[in-house]
Amino acid sequence: VQLQASGGGLVQAGGSLRLSCSASGRTFSRYGMGWFRQVPGKEREFVAAISRSGESIYYSDSVKGRFAISRDTLKNTMYLQMNSLKPEDTAVYYCAASIYYSGYEAKERYEFWGPGTLVTVSS
Repeated sequence: VQLQASGGGLVQAGGSLRLSCSASGRTFSRYGMGWFRQVPGKEREFVAAISRSGESIYYSDSVKGRFAISRDTLKNTMYLQMNSLKPEDTAVYYCAASIYYSGYEAKERYEFWGPGTLVTVSS
């Protein structure tokens, strides 16, 4: 499956952005999907994930209550609605697809990654 993330940009603290991840090449519903982010010099960290069916959703503690992940099977697209953004949310955000049914918080569970989209939150 090929993935392409979009929707990044520059936003002031307290603002909102919505990231999209479009998938092509294989049946979208076969994959659990996740968002990760990375800043220079740090490990890529888990942000949010959603199961194949969309019934199970997971968030890192740092974004819980502010971000919302969703998926639209008809559009083969996953979303990350980011609200109440903070400067520490600044990072390159990556979407990824997993063939597994669990363990979505671990980046090792993902086989397919898209190029990232940069989110910059100014203070």
